[in-house]
Amino acid sequence: MKTSNMLRLAIVTIAIVFLPRLLKAQDKIWADAKSAKEAFIKTDPSMKDLFNSSYGYAIFPNLGKGAVVVGAGGGNGAVYEKGKSIGTANMTQVTVGAQAGGQAYREVIFFENKAALDHFKDNKLEFSAGLSAVAAKAGASADVKYRQGVAVYTEEIGGLMLEASVGGQKFTYKNM
Repeated sequence: MKTSNMLRLAIVTIAIVFLPRLLKAQDKIWADAKSAKEAFIKTDPSMKDLFNSSYGYAIFPNLGKGAVVVGAGGGNGAVYEKGKSIGTANMTQVTVGAQAGGQAYREVIFFENKAALDHFKDNKLEFSAGLSAVAAKAGASADVKYRQGVAVYTEEIGGLMLEASVGGQKFTYKNM
């Protein structure tokens, strides 16, 4: 009985210490996602229609990658369905090839329909060397082209990356 009480006390103590930090981190993801959405729309005002008309989207406001021959990158984002927040996601990226440098960027993945979003939520969405992300610029989203139910837009935040590589992105979804 004494051991179970100590275990309960330890769990409560851990929750009290770490839960506020976790909630603060999630709040930052949501705030950064909102700012990234505004930045995408500022760059391409027609993207507002895409945010409103897509079935859902995942927005990664602060992705980073770095490489010297082998590269890695990643970041966290927020996931929305029909305009409502439903969870968070993590993106990891690995590449290999002629590459050097570091880069910060943001990425938004639009889902054309429920099936495409469900595929993402089931952690089955991966992008390989065939990824064709569109660089966000004025008018880029006016004629959106979904491929297998997704459309991807990226926008550079900073850094310099010289790259001729192959690799992929893997996403992990967490429900709220």
